[in-house]
Amino acid sequence: MGSIVVQKYGGSSVATAEHIKAVAQRVKKSRESGLDLAVVVSAMGNTTDRLLALAREVSLAPSPREIDQLLSTGERQSVALLAMALHDRGVAATSLSGPQAGMKIEGRHGSGVISEIQPGRLRSLLAEGQVVIVAGFQGENASGDVTTLGRGGSDTTAVALAQALGADACELYTDVSGVFTADPRLVASARRIPHISFDEMLEMCATGCPKPAMRSVEFARTHGVRLHVRSAFTWEPGTWITEEDPMEQAIISGVVDDDSEAKVTVNGVPDRPGIAAHLFRTLADADINVDMIVQNVSAAGVTDISFTLPREDLAPGTQITSSIAEEIGATGVTTDERIARVSLIGAGMKSNPGVAATMFEVLAGQGVNIEMISTSAIRISCVIPEDDLEKAVNALHDAFELAAT
Repeated sequence: MGSIVVQKYGGSSVATAEHIKAVAQRVKKSRESGLDLAVVVSAMGNTTDRLLALAREVSLAPSPREIDQLLSTGERQSVALLAMALHDRGVAATSLSGPQAGMKIEGRHGSGVISEIQPGRLRSLLAEGQVVIVAGFQGENASGDVTTLGRGGSDTTAVALAQALGADACELYTDVSGVFTADPRLVASARRIPHISFDEMLEMCATGCPKPAMRSVEFARTHGVRLHVRSAFTWEPGTWITEEDPMEQAIISGVVDDDSEAKVTVNGVPDRPGIAAHLFRTLADADINVDMIVQNVSAAGVTDISFTLPREDLAPGTQITSSIAEEIGATGVTTDERIARVSLIGAGMKSNPGVAATMFEVLAGQGVNIEMISTSAIRISCVIPEDDLEKAVNALHDAFELAAT
């Protein structure tokens, strides 16, 4: 066999028959260049949402097992159609479901994790000169049932296959041409980043960058899989995500925005040990993911605790928090859905003092009030009013000279 590359195509890349034929042509061209290819495909367009809607029409409470059985058919349609399109172009190809590809999953239906890949069948087909097309997002649990991986599952499938096959790279094809210094919809001068480290990419994913899926980047970093995020609709190079290269470390790599969270504040919390632990353990047990947390300095034996959580979890999160606030004798709970987060990401800030000061000065110069701050070695995040997000992102992008040259 020659060099192995895993290619992954998302739902927008295979949304229609014409899109599938275009992907087939791209795969054919890659195959003709001498590469051995394993291709991971998502369900077409909004197929998953459509199937979920059907499930709700026929059942008030469909079981997780049957939901997985249903949703797994979306990817199986895509792989079969792509194989047919390749056959018409004279390319030998075989489509496989996740279980047929040796994808072993553990954990709950709808949110499984990959425990093992048995690549024997894949290797045999590649050795025969075939393109192997694998359904993303799915595998088989210990009971032999189809289990899906949840959000980001197809990206994770592709990275796991690349690791199992010893592939040279994993190419993640999307509807954008790579990772940008800011959201191009907000910042006209945003430019594509040619190379970024795993750590920087993880911070960008964690603070709002939607692609690639965070769990796939975590898997790639753990197993040393080189990622290439690129457009399914052009042939231009994308963004390489690899181990850190000190020679390429800019102070700041990008500005990331996120308007998907809300803020909850517990006022007048008695300042005694165990209260924060009780609050956040109860939220965690309810599968509510808390992000930024700020606790004020105690005054007169009481303090305030603020935290952010996904807006979709605000109602249950507020209910839990209010119940605990009453239990511990806090004075009340307030919420704010009109917030956003802006983050600076850059491995170079570890050795360049003053980044935080500059960020705060820039926001102050724009009249933007900072409500919460959190940091890591390569990230500074600020919660600000949602209405100020666009001007904050643009001002920071300009201040750190990230614009295209």
